[in-house]
Amino acid sequence: MDVFSALQTAVSGLKAQSFSLSNISGNIANSQTTGYKRIDTSFVDMLVDGDAKSQTAGSVGAFSELTNSIQGNKVSTGVSTNMAIDGQGFFAVRKKTTDAGGGEGFTAGNLYTRRGDFAPDKDGYLVNTAGAYLVGASLDPVTGQTNGTGPIKISNAVIPAKPTTTITYSANLPKSPATTNAASTQGLLSAFSDGTDARVTPANGATTGSVSQTNAQSFIDNSIAGPALTVYTASGAPVSVQSRWAKVAAADTGAGTSDTWNLFTADKTSVNGNQASWTNIGQAFTFSPSGQMTAPTGKTVPISNLTVDGVNVGAVTLDLSGGLTQYAAASGTVTTNDLKQNGYASGTLNSVEVGENGIISGKYSNGSVIGLARVDVAQFVNPDGLKPDSLGNYQQTVASGEPIVGLKDSTVVGANVEQSNTDIAAEFSKMIVTQQAYSANTRVMSTAQTMISDLLNVIR
Repeated sequence: MDVFSALQTAVSGLKAQSFSLSNISGNIANSQTTGYKRIDTSFVDMLVDGDAKSQTAGSVGAFSELTNSIQGNKVSTGVSTNMAIDGQGFFAVRKKTTDAGGGEGFTAGNLYTRRGDFAPDKDGYLVNTAGAYLVGASLDPVTGQTNGTGPIKISNAVIPAKPTTTITYSANLPKSPATTNAASTQGLLSAFSDGTDARVTPANGATTGSVSQTNAQSFIDNSIAGPALTVYTASGAPVSVQSRWAKVAAADTGAGTSDTWNLFTADKTSVNGNQASWTNIGQAFTFSPSGQMTAPTGKTVPISNLTVDGVNVGAVTLDLSGGLTQYAAASGTVTTNDLKQNGYASGTLNSVEVGENGIISGKYSNGSVIGLARVDVAQFVNPDGLKPDSLGNYQQTVASGEPIVGLKDSTVVGANVEQSNTDIAAEFSKMIVTQQAYSANTRVMSTAQTMISDLLNVIR
């Protein structure tokens, strides 16, 4: 390498260090930018081809090194629609467009960002402060099924009432029920003094039975309290349902019998004394000596024409998939493990929250928490291959690979945003090193200039 090549190499060093300083400057400037990913600088030697004996140190090239895969710190904002990704992945976003007629729409392709300071705009769409609209799947508030994809819009519309169609119930019935007349009847329900018989057993083949108000007190004295809960009609009217369990047969009371229970529902909210009549739902629940339910063999039991205080709820399914057993219980009462229903009254949106699975749920005035949308999160095999765009967005490239939709091992953290991954102290350290390297290259240029001047003086 001659003195002129040394001068050119020093110039490349100045350019490279200037490039590095530019990145350092940008990183420091964006140290408080939400979701910003710093750009580091890598240096590569540029050698002139030659054999090993004559090889000289060449010039230098500077290239950007992205840090899209390095996460910044999460900070709580208290804004429920803000969100951060804990782990790998990017929010899918789109930009708003305006046509010649003033109509608004959205771009067709997705961009990707870690900037999660989303909030509803005037139309209810979730948009971050850089103007990127969050993309995902809208969920039907009644069915929970996906009913559309695109920019997420949070609607303030009143959700319609949903009638109760399923009661989920799991419990343990006592081997020996502690009824009022247990001492004289062994806790079993028998026919009433007027000859009516409301029992349903596998042997008699009856489908339903009822207890009149005349016999209501006798029935109460020979049964124990069952599940009691509020269900909803198609209009959203609440109906309080009271029920009782009655043991109608025991395995030790005769050959071929088994422990058998019946479930009754009341036609009134008030069930004291003879104020209500009781209807058998029409199913015999039988149990083996070990306490396992042997009938019905399915996990659901229909309750037809459920009516309370003259209000018809309609057909309801009793879901026993959680388990119904008969084990000895010292209390002689029912132990309820699970009791819920799937209906609700109409309601207005009070607030929203973002779950770890990316589901945006609405909390309504009727107490319901309903999924409204699912956030689209995309991951890339090489996230550092994404091309940075303005305003904290990234574009897919050949180097990044195709987006892989899904969270995988990542989670979404609601009411948080991700800070810049710039470390101010580290940037200042790099700036000092860059400054010294720049100064050293100027010294090389000064020395080369002196050597050239000396050479010219020799000629003179």
